[in-house]
Amino acid sequence: MQQPKNRKLVLESGEVFEGYGFGANTEKVLELVFNTSMVGYQEIVSDPSYTDQAVVMTYPLIGNYGVNEDDYETQTPSIGALVVREYNDEPSNFRASDNLQNIMKKYGISGIYGVDTRAITRIIRNRGSLKSLITFIDKPLSECMEILERTALPKDAVSRVSSTGIWKADIITPQSALLEHRQGTHAGLRPHIVAIDCGMKQNILRSLLERGCRVTVVPYNTPAKVIMSLRPNGVFISNGPGDPMDVPECIDTIRSIKGNVPIFGICLGHQILSLAYGAKTYKLKFGHRGGNHPVKDILTDKIEITSQNHSYAVDTDSIEGTKLKVTHINLLDNTVEGVACDEDLAFSVQYHPESAPGPQDSSYLFDRFMDNVRKAREQRKENAYA
Repeated sequence: MQQPKNRKLVLESGEVFEGYGFGANTEKVLELVFNTSMVGYQEIVSDPSYTDQAVVMTYPLIGNYGVNEDDYETQTPSIGALVVREYNDEPSNFRASDNLQNIMKKYGISGIYGVDTRAITRIIRNRGSLKSLITFIDKPLSECMEILERTALPKDAVSRVSSTGIWKADIITPQSALLEHRQGTHAGLRPHIVAIDCGMKQNILRSLLERGCRVTVVPYNTPAKVIMSLRPNGVFISNGPGDPMDVPECIDTIRSIKGNVPIFGICLGHQILSLAYGAKTYKLKFGHRGGNHPVKDILTDKIEITSQNHSYAVDTDSIEGTKLKVTHINLLDNTVEGVACDEDLAFSVQYHPESAPGPQDSSYLFDRFMDNVRKAREQRKENAYA
């Protein structure tokens, strides 16, 4: 016998969707967005970029392959909630070490299933991202609407997911060890990358380590003077949640660093780099979230299938007059997906090359960063003997 519905999702526009609760039994006001990925719910739940958001999964069945210890993007997930059509609490997968609900309960993540996710997605697509409330079935609608009206979405998401101190990720992976063996290098000669953590995904860190880097991770608000004192061969700006204008400290840091060391930014890092060069950003109607967005690399004329997760984009017209040039465009809506300043060996992309879309379409971007790092090291060596 079907249990009675016990949870509901209330949108600021007045729609109500009744369903069943799973995960944490909490009430939250969150920004409602949708993701079109068919797989990868563990990576989505553990992606810090989803902080304070309720994510509607357009793929109807979630939870069927469980979760495992290897696929987390952060060890402390901060997503607000998950909204799904059908939830499976009995996963079938040899890699599964737990089910999704237990992880959501552990980290205070609300969930609701049994709702019409197609209808919710259409509402978001037509009206844009909305404030929403996941609450209990018996709470009066008038009270729900009052909560939504008086509750503002937080602006401090990056500060809550960034590292609290400077730490080293100098782990030699099998790939980097093989690279050292082939090149005859050792740890002291491996390129040193300072990664500015705005909510960095673990697979970004793995991608840098696999290319033989030593990585020092610093908080989002680390001053340029401190970063340069670490003597980096390159600086990486990570992904993260929210509006890039909410982290002016990081923008100022990049503004001071650019031209002194190669820079690579992903997602929020792309927006921060663009702002540092004088471009502007704006909020998209409903954002880009999914694993199948086509992006054209203007430099090579190739099209990549990309993984995306962002609410903001760089204004195309604002790039004119800066030192940046557009390198990638989104073929769905012609938004800017990549910029570069060749003179400063700085570039960034709006999408996630570490998320294995394609699955290898975009991994060359990390190699491009390493090429810039090697080029800068060679130039410094030449200048030292000049």
